[in-house]
Amino acid sequence: MKGSAATGSLRLRLLAGTLAWVLLTVALAGWGLRSLFREHIAQQLQAQLVLQLDALSGNVDWDDAAQQPRVALLSDARLGQPLSGLYWQIDRLGSAPQVALARSRSLWDQVLQLPAVPGEYPARGHRVLRLAGPQGQQLLAVARTLALPEDEAPLLRLVVAGDEALLAEPLQRFTRMLLLALSMLALGLALAVALQLQLALRPLAVLRQRLADVRLGRAERLQGQFPQELTPLVDEFNHVLAENADMVQRARTQAGNLAHAVHTPLAVLANAAGQESGPLAQLVAEQVASARRQVDWHLARARAAAAVRATGLATPVLEPIRALLRTMSRLHAARGIAFTLAQGAQDLPFRGEAQDLYELLGNLLDNAGKWACARVLVDVQRAGALACISVDDDGPGIPEAERARMFERGTRLDEGQPGSGLGLDIVRALVETYGGSVQAQASALGGARLLLCLPISDGS
Repeated sequence: MKGSAATGSLRLRLLAGTLAWVLLTVALAGWGLRSLFREHIAQQLQAQLVLQLDALSGNVDWDDAAQQPRVALLSDARLGQPLSGLYWQIDRLGSAPQVALARSRSLWDQVLQLPAVPGEYPARGHRVLRLAGPQGQQLLAVARTLALPEDEAPLLRLVVAGDEALLAEPLQRFTRMLLLALSMLALGLALAVALQLQLALRPLAVLRQRLADVRLGRAERLQGQFPQELTPLVDEFNHVLAENADMVQRARTQAGNLAHAVHTPLAVLANAAGQESGPLAQLVAEQVASARRQVDWHLARARAAAAVRATGLATPVLEPIRALLRTMSRLHAARGIAFTLAQGAQDLPFRGEAQDLYELLGNLLDNAGKWACARVLVDVQRAGALACISVDDDGPGIPEAERARMFERGTRLDEGQPGSGLGLDIVRALVETYGGSVQAQASALGGARLLLCLPISDGS
């Protein structure tokens, strides 16, 4: 479940998608900028070669005696350095095989091999070529034809070439700086995206907290200021909460009305049967008592089922216990039973209705009061996610064989005593509906202990 929750995280999905797009955009931008810079320095190299070609064209004349061109010394020192990467060459256009009439000292004993088609080399301007260099490297070259004014001078072809490796060093420096700049940009954008997501999703965290407040009973509806995108959701949820509360209230009112409507004729029948004697009166009294127990049993289960589905229920247990202890002390005052709360009892929140807690505890305390000799002790301690309420008396106790069946439906161990509240079978059904338990044990006071365990509200 944790893995599926992580892969389904809206934050992670947005973050991953945005970061992927940022990285792709930065990578494309880096590739584009590097390509543009490489094109720029290639054009700069070509422009430098054209300047060298213009200088070479202006420094060439024809030596009739030697039948070869004379070239004044050019200013660039690289042209005199062997295999420096910058070269020039002059040959007779159309000669076969190609013979270099003059060349730069940087070519040493090598010759640049060029095509010999006259139409491909303009007399004005230049033509850009890719040639193989003296050491097999790739050269960028510019060439043109030159017609000297001397009558015997042939048509010459002038070529200036530069090693494309000259582009590598500035391109590498630019690439390093570009990578550093783009990495910082990507990191800044990633931090900005993470911060933006944090700010954008903060209202969802607030909404989750408000929902927890409703579930834990700290609020009846979602409260607070939310962005306009979440406001419709909050309004709809509050509307659902209001309708649910209204529906539960109507159901409780109808159940109460139904119980009152049924109890009234049953009371009339019970009174009438009590004033008569004979088998018929006894039968009517027994059936009225059975009908009352059925109504109470189903009414308690329905009310508990509605409470279990409701959210935000949290009933502290000590206040009802203290109120019931005062009531039971007065109810059993004639016998002098002392109802006391143990020192160190914890005030835990029961996840259910206060009315149900009163009825459950009232029934257990009343039963304990009936059988106690002088004392009933109540304690509350936490056991995991349950609030365990123990009711101890110093009476005769309950035989171990009877403890397992005393909460079964239709079983009453105190038929000689007057009944009050819910039966123990209804207590068991009501507790199980809440997800708790009830059981009878031996008490340290010498009598019986009824241990009632109920679920605690999640907010504790």
